[in-house]
Amino acid sequence: MAYLRSFFVIFLCLMLGKGIQALTGLAIPGSIIGMLILFTALSMGLLPAHWAMKGCHVLIKNMALLFVPVGVGLMNYLDLLTDNTLTILLSTLGSSLVVFMVIGIATHYKEKQ
Repeated sequence: MAYLRSFFVIFLCLMLGKGIQALTGLAIPGSIIGMLILFTALSMGLLPAHWAMKGCHVLIKNMALLFVPVGVGLMNYLDLLTDNTLTILLSTLGSSLVVFMVIGIATHYKEKQ
């Protein structure tokens, strides 16, 4: 019964997120909005953590399997990826550099206090 409740909670947050995205037309995917709803509910104590824990453990344990369809789907766009390899590589490296800099600066100021 705990698994059923857990998957229901996760699915409900997903559907709420997809509904909010559809109604508002935000550029953020509904699944991300659903994760933020779940995170907010857990952080504020509106939802006991053990209600979602069992389902989360199952999904995390099988996460590699869940990425297989995405990897296979990328094969349909292999020519597009090869044409834009340099752009993808530079944007990935550039955004990683920005993240490293922001984390470094934030850590520097945090350690100064």
